[in-house]
Amino acid sequence: MELTMEHTDRIIEMAWEDRTPFDAIYMQFHLKEQEVIQLMRRELQRSSFNLWRKRVQGRKTKHSKLRSFDKGRFKCSRQKQITHNNISKR
Repeated sequence: MELTMEHTDRIIEMAWEDRTPFDAIYMQFHLKEQEVIQLMRRELQRSSFNLWRKRVQGRKTKHSKLRSFDKGRFKCSRQKQITHNNISKR
């Protein structure tokens, strides 16, 4: 899959989100965790990449198997609906 600039931006955004597991990135973009790490290393400044890696390492919410809950994900009632990376209008 060829990644567009929009896809790359979305992957970076999802990687920074605490509650978005690597499995979700894989389901949407077919990138494994190691490929996401390589993309982040390539696209971010060194200091930003180091900050991200420190933040992500050992974080249970980034790995579905380590999560303590199994009933879907939390979603705020004010959060917009997101379908296939497009935010639908209310």
